[in-house]
Amino acid sequence: MTIQSCQQAPDHQFNKYFTVGTMRIDYFHTGDATSETVEIDKVYQYEEWAGTKVNLIDTIDYGAYYFKIYDSASGELIYSKGFDSYFKEYQLTTPAIDGEVKEYHESAIIPFPKSPVSFALEKRDRKGDLHEVFKSEVDPASVEAGPSDPEIKIYTTLDSGEPGIKADVVIVGEGYTKEEDQKFQDDLERFTGVFFQAEPCKSYKESFNIRGVLKYSEDSGVDEPRADIDKNTAVNATFNSLGSARYLLTEDNKSLRDIAGHVPYDAIYIIVNQDRYGGGGIYNFYCVFTSDNDRSAYLMVHEFGHSFFGLADEYYSSSTAYNDFYTTEYEPNEPNITALKDPDNIKWKHLLSDGIDIPTEWGKNEYDSLHQVWPRDQELINSYLDNEDLLGKVGAFEGAGYMYEGMYRPSLNCIMFSHADYFCPVCQDAMVKMIKFYSD
Repeated sequence: MTIQSCQQAPDHQFNKYFTVGTMRIDYFHTGDATSETVEIDKVYQYEEWAGTKVNLIDTIDYGAYYFKIYDSASGELIYSKGFDSYFKEYQLTTPAIDGEVKEYHESAIIPFPKSPVSFALEKRDRKGDLHEVFKSEVDPASVEAGPSDPEIKIYTTLDSGEPGIKADVVIVGEGYTKEEDQKFQDDLERFTGVFFQAEPCKSYKESFNIRGVLKYSEDSGVDEPRADIDKNTAVNATFNSLGSARYLLTEDNKSLRDIAGHVPYDAIYIIVNQDRYGGGGIYNFYCVFTSDNDRSAYLMVHEFGHSFFGLADEYYSSSTAYNDFYTTEYEPNEPNITALKDPDNIKWKHLLSDGIDIPTEWGKNEYDSLHQVWPRDQELINSYLDNEDLLGKVGAFEGAGYMYEGMYRPSLNCIMFSHADYFCPVCQDAMVKMIKFYSD
């Protein structure tokens, strides 16, 4: 049977295959660096659908994985979405390379189908090609009601309109006790403001809804394994994820989705009641940041750059938990880094500054040498990122994606490169594209 797809389907295409509700397909993703298996756990139904009813097929093409939904009767592709996952990151770690098998829980959130569908999971190889790794039939007549908890607290800090035509963000509180309910509300208000300080979100504020959801934790704070601190919290987030001290994630996807599901959402934040520096962001999965560090505002915006907008890290000098996250052999699919395989047709060619050299010399060797001297001359270091001849220009600056050589970023500086307070033009262009995908 020939598989067709309903590309950029209008509302009548949505109504043909879906109701206004949401289906949540939970599954286990298990393996090591060279193997993976998938097994469906449970399937749930929610009353409201937060996503677009028009852009049912994900044409943005980010993420290491895609889940694809096919109408069982016709074989037509009726919904798809690209994403990254905790499991994918684990596959790049030393334990996974050494053959240690781990199991992760994941969820696919889709509009609720009227008839049986096939749920397929595809994985992208190094070349960028997708290959099916799992497929199973799902019958909408055999599902459970989405978990509900009457003690969950819901707070709305921005209501711009109907969820189906807005980008809906849920901020889940982690490590807030019952006595800290007001602190969560205050933090929620504060970070809603932070979210809209930088462009392009500042100019597209009316395209978002922001809601906070809180399940009280028994303990205040979060796990810190290296300090032997163990807390009983709502979604079991922890520092030292994948062995990296500042990497703050949760493996408890089920608890997270059970809590977040009390409101319609396109994207999940986890705000952790903690003053340590830490966080993480995984594309179309979730992002995490701590509430009370002096760099928390930066963390919130930077990590959402990963989790919602699909942006790559542009820095290259900080340590990570991964091995060979990118390779110069193939072009990464993130919009803001490039292996520069074809300099004449760089992916952000339409935004290049007039007359700029490709690649673009920016003093990388001198900049790096300053980081080796202690105490560091931070003013001199910053001068390389405030170069008036290059600031704001778009070229190809070597050093990006955790790689000192062979990977390039579009601008001298950006929130995705340093603790800047702005996104570069290429990141902004990609962000607007994503906002419109959900809200147009």
